[in-house]
Amino acid sequence: MKIIVCDPVSPKGIALLQQRKEFEVVVLKQRLPEAELIPLVADAVALVVRSETKVTRKVIEAAPKLRVVGRAGVGVDNVDVDAATQHGIVVMNTPGGNTISTAELTFSMLMALARNIPQANASMKAGEWNRKAFSGIELYGKTLGILGMGRLGGEVAKRAIAFGMTVLAYDPYLTLARAKALQVEMAELDEIYSRADFITVHMPMTDETRGMLNTQAFAKMKPGVRVLNCARGGIINEADLLLAVKEGRVAGAALDVYEAEPLPKDSPLRGLPQVIMTPHLGASTEEAQDNVGIEVAEAITDYLLNGTVRNAVNLPNLDAKTYQTVKPFLNLAEKLGRLLAQTGPKRCDRLVITYGGRATELPTDPVTRFALMGFLKSAGGTEVNPVNVRTMAASLGLLTEEIKSSEETDYNEWLHLAAYSGDQRVSVGGTILGKRQVPRIVRLCGQPVEIVPEGVLLLLNNKDKPGIVGQIGTLMAKQHVNIASMSLNRDIAGGQALTVLNLDSVPPQAVLEELQNDPNISNVRVVKL
Repeated sequence: MKIIVCDPVSPKGIALLQQRKEFEVVVLKQRLPEAELIPLVADAVALVVRSETKVTRKVIEAAPKLRVVGRAGVGVDNVDVDAATQHGIVVMNTPGGNTISTAELTFSMLMALARNIPQANASMKAGEWNRKAFSGIELYGKTLGILGMGRLGGEVAKRAIAFGMTVLAYDPYLTLARAKALQVEMAELDEIYSRADFITVHMPMTDETRGMLNTQAFAKMKPGVRVLNCARGGIINEADLLLAVKEGRVAGAALDVYEAEPLPKDSPLRGLPQVIMTPHLGASTEEAQDNVGIEVAEAITDYLLNGTVRNAVNLPNLDAKTYQTVKPFLNLAEKLGRLLAQTGPKRCDRLVITYGGRATELPTDPVTRFALMGFLKSAGGTEVNPVNVRTMAASLGLLTEEIKSSEETDYNEWLHLAAYSGDQRVSVGGTILGKRQVPRIVRLCGQPVEIVPEGVLLLLNNKDKPGIVGQIGTLMAKQHVNIASMSLNRDIAGGQALTVLNLDSVPPQAVLEELQNDPNISNVRVVKL
C-alpha cells in the first residue's frame, strides 16, 4: 500500500510508517502544486499532509485507490472534505498532538498582551529606556472569556485559574458537569462580552463562527477588552478589529492566525503597536511536531490494517476497544440491510433502525451507517461505503431514523430495520447470540425466524399443510442444491407459513419457476447475503 507524505512531518512519524512491511512510503522533498501532485497519487492509498499541500477535488478524483488523508495538525481547511466523503475517503486530523503547545502559546500571548512585553522589548532593542510607556495590567482577579471549551480551551482555563483569573466559558456542547470539573462558569456570548477583560477564541472554523468577532460583537464588549486568536484565522473579522483598536474600544489583540496566510506585507494590522502578532506558531514546538507526526502515522496504520477509526472529521471515531464491541453489530446491521433491500419495496423513502436491549448502549452512528450501506449496496450502490453512505442516502432522498427502544423481547440485544414506501412496510430484525457473538436474523416481516445471515437464502410463503417441506427438499435434491439449514414459521395451524432455506448455491431458474407455479407456494425470492 502506497503512502505519500506530502509535507514535512516528524521523522519519528515517518519511521513508524516505514517499519510496516505492508507500506510503501514515498516522502516528497517539497510541496507540490495540484498539477504536479495529481500524476503521483494514482496508486496512493493514503496521503499525509500538514497545512501546505492542498488536497483538492481534482487530486481526490485522480486517486481511485485513496482511502485516507491524514492531516498532521488540527485544521483540515486544505482538504476538500466534501469531495473526500463522496469518494469514501476518511479524513483524519490530530487534535491532541499540539494541544499543549498551542495552549502555552495562547497563555504566553495573554501575558505578553497584559504586560506589553513585545513592545517593551522592541523599545529596548532600539536603545530606549521608557518605563512609563509600557505600564500593563495584572492577570490576577481579571476575567477571561473562553469561546470554545474543547481540549485546548480546557488547557487554557487551567492556566488562567492558576493565575487567579475568573474563567467564563461559552460552548454549546459544554455540560454542567464538565464545567464544574474545569472550575469554569458557563455563560452565553453576550454575558462574556460584557464581563470579560480578555477573550480568547478556541473554536473551529465553520459558517457559524466565521467572522463572529465583528463590529457588532466588539460593540457589546467591555471597554478596554483584549482579544486573542490562536485557533483559526477568520473567526475574528480583521477589518472590524482594526477599527475597534483604532477607536480604543479594544485595548489590544494577540493573533497567531489570520484570514489570509501568509499575512500580506501591507496588512494594516502590522502597523498597530497594540496588536501582537506571530506567524502561526501554535504547533511550532519540537514536542508538538513529534506528537502530531506520530499520532497521524498511528491513526493511518490502525485504519489501513485494522479498520479502526480515530480522529476522523467525516466518520465516527472508534477506538480499538469500542470497535471490538461494535464489530459484530456492524456485520449484523449490514446483513439486515442487504436482506431488507432484497425483500422490501423497490422504491424506499424511509428507513427506520431501532436499537433494543443492550444495543441501545452502542454508538449508533457507525451501526446505522453499515445498515444503510448493506441496504444501498443491494439496491445497486456499488460505490457506497461507511464514509459516504449518509451523503448517498441523502442524495437519493432516503430519510433515516434511529430509535432506541425499551421494549422487552426474548433477546438481550437486538436491531430492527424497517423500510417504508408510502404505506407499504417491510421489516427485519436480528440479534447477537452467546459468547461467540454469533449473528442471527430472528424476525422477518413480523414473523419469528432463526436464520444464519450468510450465503444464499431462499424465501417463500406456503400453505401450512403436510408434504410441502418434503416437496421442496426433493426438488432441491434433484437439482443438486444442498440445504444448509431451514427456518419454518406459521401464523396458525393450517394457515400461511414462512419458509427460509440457507442454500449452498443459487437454485436454477427452472426450480424457482416450478416453486412459484405451485398453487400452495407463493412469493418465492432468492436473497444473497
